[in-house]
Amino acid sequence: QVLLVESGGGSVQPGDSLKLSCVASGRTLNTSYMAWFRQAPGKEREFVAGHSWVRSRVYSAEYSDSVKGRFSIYRENLKRTLYLQMNSLKPEDSANYYCAAALQGGKPSIGSRGYDYWGQGTQVTVSS
Repeated sequence: QVLLVESGGGSVQPGDSLKLSCVASGRTLNTSYMAWFRQAPGKEREFVAGHSWVRSRVYSAEYSDSVKGRFSIYRENLKRTLYLQMNSLKPEDSANYYCAAALQGGKPSIGSRGYDYWGQGTQVTVSS
């Protein structure tokens, strides 16, 4: 029903900024929870940031403790695109970043398994 395609990853230095995008196509979801996850080698996929939409309006936004104050999640409805603005990047931010969507208005409590659609991922590497 929904196709998600991420882009914007790359290799940057610590302290740099990077903006990821997730373009959605197919069915429009007026009520959903959109999120960014990341997975580094040898680690489980972890939640990074997400926000809920109810009747095409932002209801809430959540961030993991490790990215609070540095990352921002937002959408541009006209482009059907979800963004993740990442500032003050650290080496530990290096991972493959994924866009995900859940067919509900709140953050799934069961983690990554609670999402219905996933993108293919975009690689982010932060190193000197």
